[in-house]
Amino acid sequence: MRSDGEQIGSGNGERDTGVGDCGRGSNGATAIDRSVKRSRSRRMSIKAVVAAAALATALPIVSACGSGHEPGVLNLYPPADGADSIRAMGDKCSQESDGRYRIVTTTLPKAADDQRLQLARRLSGNDKSLDLMGMDVVWTAEFADAGWLTPVPDNLTGEVEGRTLGGPLETAKWKTKHDDAERLYAIPIWTNTQLLWYRKDVLRETLDKSQPAKTWDGMVADSTKSLAKGGPSYIMVQGKQYEGLMVWFNSVLASAGGEVVDPDDPNKVTLNDTPEHRAATVKALQVLKAVATAPGHDPSLTNGDETSSRLGMETGKAIYQVNWPFVLSSMRENAAAGSVPFLTDVQQYSGLFADKDKTPTDEQLAPVTRAVRQKFDFAPYPGVTEGIPAKSTVGGLNIAVANTSQQKDLAFEAAMCLTNARAQKFYSIDAGTPPVISSLYSDPDFRAAYPMADDIKLQLEPEHAALRPKSPDYQAISTLLQAKLSPVGSWDPETLVDQLAEQVQKAIDGEGLIP
Repeated sequence: MRSDGEQIGSGNGERDTGVGDCGRGSNGATAIDRSVKRSRSRRMSIKAVVAAAALATALPIVSACGSGHEPGVLNLYPPADGADSIRAMGDKCSQESDGRYRIVTTTLPKAADDQRLQLARRLSGNDKSLDLMGMDVVWTAEFADAGWLTPVPDNLTGEVEGRTLGGPLETAKWKTKHDDAERLYAIPIWTNTQLLWYRKDVLRETLDKSQPAKTWDGMVADSTKSLAKGGPSYIMVQGKQYEGLMVWFNSVLASAGGEVVDPDDPNKVTLNDTPEHRAATVKALQVLKAVATAPGHDPSLTNGDETSSRLGMETGKAIYQVNWPFVLSSMRENAAAGSVPFLTDVQQYSGLFADKDKTPTDEQLAPVTRAVRQKFDFAPYPGVTEGIPAKSTVGGLNIAVANTSQQKDLAFEAAMCLTNARAQKFYSIDAGTPPVISSLYSDPDFRAAYPMADDIKLQLEPEHAALRPKSPDYQAISTLLQAKLSPVGSWDPETLVDQLAEQVQKAIDGEGLIP
């Protein structure tokens, strides 16, 4: 399993998006780019920006882009993270198709915002060469409402639904105004969920405990006690103003029994609409504030992301961390290299990682994992309120067939090959991406690569999976909530509740301004 981290909506700096001349005018800027720049300077609403992008379909210079396609050639656009694994499986599917199709893989940018923009350019430009695309799990509603996705055919829906864990499956469903009921608009290819990572040796030797805290309040209490006894006290979280902060808030809110919008009515804000919902939101905000302001808290928490969280634990400053499964691979390799001060005994395995071109087998890694877990271990995501199941926000990727594709039947045939059990097992071990197929969690090879398999599967079941708001306005909702939540802990929870609700309503109404 690779040690790559889950990159969530980073979008740092400018990068080559690989668009080429698609949708570009003579000055190299797309019509969408120009609309966005103008709208920002005039403080237009978020929905106005989206509308400007949609209107690009009417512009001849964009509509002409990608107007042709080559029969039998299926163009697939996956995100940069995991693209090599998808390309390898795409080649295998092509070889086994008996000449019916050939998948050509073009990698999207690394940042989720750039991925979304490039796909939107192609789709709004009616790019007929676009067949298959890797979709962030939060894009389904937006792309389906825009008419950019082809629903999964009924003859395939049963198979996909029957094999897929409940949490990831829900990320691929949506009901547009043209649908009588919710339907499948994409096929989950892999998933992710955060776990609680902790210093087992500190709990045992400093706090005289054999088990980690099960709630955030318990974590803060352990942190405070460890600090008083000279032990590590940081609780590592993703507190920077980016998508990771939304993931943290959403997980804690769901664990408190709350939600941002009504799952049956995405236009209804549910942060403060009832006394129970308001209490849940207040509690969630109290948890965030407590972690950010506790004695011995991470002083860089408001700039924290997945990488800094990992490093805070590896350097010995943290007692707890919430993060994706990749941190175990990182801990093993870095401990073997001698850069983890509390795992010096793991240096005996340094030879396993000496050749960067040769990945150790899971059998070879087993003793390393056992040694690491003597002091660094994992547990299910922490809860908030006694009696309410803890929930962790679902990440991952879905594969969708573009509505512009001229070869939809072939595209779905390829999509099923790219997402079958063989493919998902390959991705999980080669790219470090947990599968969505329930049966794979019993597979011996997968379990050897993922000692946390049972906890991951548990958190992907409906009662433990927290979905980010299913809404075509999700990007606006997330952006505006991040701005209000940051810097974490600088606000009063009772006051912030109504401010958050107001921002979500503005996003839904198209009145919110991009911060």
